[in-house]
Amino acid sequence: MSDLSTEDAKLVTLARATRARTGAAEGAAIRDADGRTYAAASVALPSLTLSALHVCVAMAVASGSRGLEAAVVLGEADEVADADLAALRDLGGAGVVVHRGDARGTVADTTTT
Repeated sequence: MSDLSTEDAKLVTLARATRARTGAAEGAAIRDADGRTYAAASVALPSLTLSALHVCVAMAVASGSRGLEAAVVLGEADEVADADLAALRDLGGAGVVVHRGDARGTVADTTTT
């Protein structure tokens, strides 16, 4: 996590804590263009399945966000899902920094939308 900015390291902490608290497969956090943060876990119900990033984007939209700066997703996936990148792009456009890491919060790679 040492290569991350202080603000992005905060997103890792939020995503990790959310995932650990809920026992979910994924934890995620995003920072919007106004500096507000949103953290969520994946949802796996019989009638509703959402990735952690989808929940974060929905929370940001519902709060009136008009853009995104950065995102973090923590879990076991080897890459950020295309659907997650599309949702981030829908709200944040091109250039949103996306960090992917494991459940412990170790960032494995960084990309942009």
